[in-house]
Amino acid sequence: MLAPEQFLGFLLAAILLTASPGPDNLMVLGLGMSKGRKQGMVFGLGCALGCLSHTFLAVIGVSAIIAASPAAFTALRIGGGLYLVWLGIGALRSTGGQAARKDGAPQSLRSLFMKGLLANAINPKVVLFFLSLLPQFVIAANGNVPGQMLALGVTFTLQAAVLFGLLGYFAGAIGAWLERKPGAGKWLDRLAGTVFIALGAKLIASR
Repeated sequence: MLAPEQFLGFLLAAILLTASPGPDNLMVLGLGMSKGRKQGMVFGLGCALGCLSHTFLAVIGVSAIIAASPAAFTALRIGGGLYLVWLGIGALRSTGGQAARKDGAPQSLRSLFMKGLLANAINPKVVLFFLSLLPQFVIAANGNVPGQMLALGVTFTLQAAVLFGLLGYFAGAIGAWLERKPGAGKWLDRLAGTVFIALGAKLIASR
């Protein structure tokens, strides 16, 4: 359903964006460091699967807009591009956050999974992010636009599940490395910010 270059280009962007410091992966890191590997991995899996809800919203919403009004889709494209640029500027200005070690009352794995799932699924910023990101990797000439967007969203979800799982598993070692190299988070933010701005500019300029 996806062309090889389309899939690889999106996968590389998705991995970079998922790996850059942000609320989800910092929470996974913090949980893994404070409560254990299994807890961090389960919470990360919940966060990753929450992306599926945004995928379906993007597929339904963008498809409806394309069918209803080319002008509305143009507005969505420009607005989404500006949003990505805004995220990129924010990432460039970031000092590189780090997760704190926190202890608390034990929580069941099911509870942690649901918290990760809901934290991602109800986040309106992630909805806007998916509406902005997925359409620009769609090749309209290949047909079946909703199917392409669904495949891209599932790809994003799967790579996020793998990366968050690894982050939860190696949380202790990663946390210690970040403490020794406080500038690492800042450079990851700058790299991600550059990608955000480039994607936003591409979306605004596309036709």
